[in-house]
Amino acid sequence: MTERVRAVVAGWNGFIGHRLVEDLTARGYEVARVGRTGPDASWSDPSSLARVVDGADLLVNLAGKSVGCRYTDRNRDEILRSRVETTRQLREAVAAAQQPPRLWLNASTATIYRYAMDRPQTESDGEIGSGFSVDVARSWERELFAGDLPGTRRVALRMAIVLGGPASDLLARVARLGLGGAQYDGHWFQHRRYRGIGDDPTGGPVPMHRSRGRQKFSWIHIDDVLASLRFIEEHDEIEGPVNLSAPNPSDNRTLMADLRHVVGMPIGLPATRWMLEPAMWVMRNESELLLKSRWVLPERLETAGYEFRWPDLRPALQDTVGT
Repeated sequence: MTERVRAVVAGWNGFIGHRLVEDLTARGYEVARVGRTGPDASWSDPSSLARVVDGADLLVNLAGKSVGCRYTDRNRDEILRSRVETTRQLREAVAAAQQPPRLWLNASTATIYRYAMDRPQTESDGEIGSGFSVDVARSWERELFAGDLPGTRRVALRMAIVLGGPASDLLARVARLGLGGAQYDGHWFQHRRYRGIGDDPTGGPVPMHRSRGRQKFSWIHIDDVLASLRFIEEHDEIEGPVNLSAPNPSDNRTLMADLRHVVGMPIGLPATRWMLEPAMWVMRNESELLLKSRWVLPERLETAGYEFRWPDLRPALQDTVGT
């Protein structure tokens, strides 16, 4: 960069946010950080949000309670509120700005697509799913794209599971314990944790699919998250939803075999849902991380010419969770 410009990063204190702030700073940005306690602006002080957003060149919103938890009523409500409300506050700040950001990148999730075993889901022909996680994503994106912001290009980052952070760490821990076999879906007690949420909730009973450990696993290396954000910055034609997912998805059985190889664990006990659910309760997480078939392709990035640093799973796992 020939001159110092400002970026605003909301939700900067997560693992993606920390890496992004480092990357933006190295590229010459002056970075303003937004969080519950700042340090440069806070959600409880709308005037501070307006101050940092006005005149910024780039706005990135990663704010939201981690989904790495049990979906209790309290957690469900906070997962939704923390995404929709922060996005609304930023949209209002952008709308009021005399010099609005030219680009707003807002986190979303590839979980917005349906359970897919028959074909991949892309931005052009993907089918939106149903249930709690999907409803959160739908509400999140609806808030991002609401209203008219003629000076600001808006992009929803539909991220697959990011390697290098909490999700891949959890999977590696399972493999190191000798539990890294395939996970098989099946019948389980009905509960309401996955029911829909928001203004138009969708979904019904606990979903069950006979995937036989072949449920798809879409993923992306943290390096490609950062590089793809830089790529989107440089390509003004990219707007709307963008899938952040490696071009070579795997499946659960292959994922767990690769993890066992990478962490040096020769055995891996397979797990039926009857075994997996109690284990995830102990880990304070939900089984959909492993049982939902996410088959997502990065059509828009590849069409625009983006080349992935980490297109294949095993080398990406070796880099992020290898011993």
